[in-house]
Formats: sequence, structure tokens, C-alpha cells
Amino acid sequence: MRMNEPQSSAGPELRPLSARSVVLSLLLGVHPPALPVRDLVRSVEPFGIAGSTLRAALSRMVTAGDLQRADGVYRLSERLLERQRRQDEAVHPRTRAWDGSWETVVVTATGRGPAERAELRAELSGLRLAELREGVWLRPANLRRRWPGRLNDLTQRFTARPEQPAHALAESLWPLDDWADAAAALLAHVARTERPADRFAAFAAVVRHLVTDPVLPGELLPAHWPAPALRAVYADYRAEVLAAL
Repeated sequence: MRMNEPQSSAGPELRPLSARSVVLSLLLGVHPPALPVRDLVRSVEPFGIAGSTLRAALSRMVTAGDLQRADGVYRLSERLLERQRRQDEAVHPRTRAWDGSWETVVVTATGRGPAERAELRAELSGLRLAELREGVWLRPANLRRRWPGRLNDLTQRFTARPEQPAHALAESLWPLDDWADAAAALLAHVARTERPADRFAAFAAVVRHLVTDPVLPGELLPAHWPAPALRAVYADYRAEVLAAL
């Protein structure tokens, strides 16, 4: 089972823009994640979103618990701050020198229903682990990240040195060539995209793809790995959006 299959290299997966998706993307990209309503109104205009549509969406998002409102300023709820943290780590992952060891996580919890098992699998994938076999997850021990305390009662963690060559093991766990092909398609797409709404949708796809980057040590990656270039173009776009705000 491979972690987070990438988008098809036939073309990037671009999702239609809604007022909600634009607002969330804007707030997820600013620190602190809060904007006054006047800035939100101005920011969504290039995407063809009217002020009345935006205000209706904001009201629904407050009711749903996505946003909090105070004195005309909308900010992400506590629930979505974790999503922002994951996005930040996707764009700027923290790594350390790799000594050849592998982080290994064994699921020890039993008696959990299908929904709970699926939630655990999604969380382990989000931590950039890949599943070797059911209940056994691993990755090179080169990431610096916070381990969620809630997983301590569900898993056991080890450091291991597999006998299988590291390069072959990585290729069996992650579809690296497919990921690189999809990243190249995204880079080509954003380079030729000019309309604000199209650029916004394209860079939302870039973020989704970066979330699935396994962030492996350089010696385990194919030549010309495109993740640094993808992060660089996203950083430029984010600076462009922040300047407009």
C-alpha cells in the first residue's frame, strides 16, 4: 500500500473555486490566520465572487465552526489551525541529516471500527509514513516533526535498519516517478496560467500535491526531483498574494 497516490501526470487536478474554498485558502496562507472582512471582499473580487456571496459564505462558515468572528475580523477556528500547521509543514518541511535508520510505527490498537481505522491510516499518511504491510508503517528517520500524543495509545514506535537496500525499499513504498511527473505537470501549468482565478486554483493543487511529498533523503530520490522547484514557485505566489493583501 503506497502513501497518498499523486495526481495523474495526464494533467493537474483543479477543483472549482467556491467562496468557501477561496476564503479558507487565503486564511491558511497568512499568519496569524485572520483578515478583516474588507480585505476578504477585496481579495475575492478577482475570482468573480460578489460581496453578498462572500458574506453569506462567511456566515455559514462561522455556523459550521470553520471560522470565528470578532470585531469584523474573521480567523480560522482552532480545528483548522491544525490544518494550517500541516500545510506549513508541507511547504516548508523540517529535516535532519539521515543516518540510515528508519522510523517504524506499529499499530497496536484493536477492536476499532472501519471509520476509526480509516482515520488512523489517514493520520499516519499525513505524517509522511508509508504502509509496508497492514499495521506496519515506516519512513527514513530524517524528519523533524511533532508526534501527536494521541497516537501513543494506538501505536508503538521504533527505529530500525532494514536489510533491504534503502533505495529499493523507498521505491516500493512511494510512487516516486508518478509524483515527479505530476509535479512537472503542475510546474508547466502554473507557468502558463495568467487569470487570477486560474492561478489560484492551480496553486491550490500545488499545495495538495506538496502534502503528499514523502520528503525523503536526497540519496533516495530520483535525479532532478521537482519538489524544491514546486515549493519555490508556491513561495513566490504566496508572497504575491500577501503583498496584494
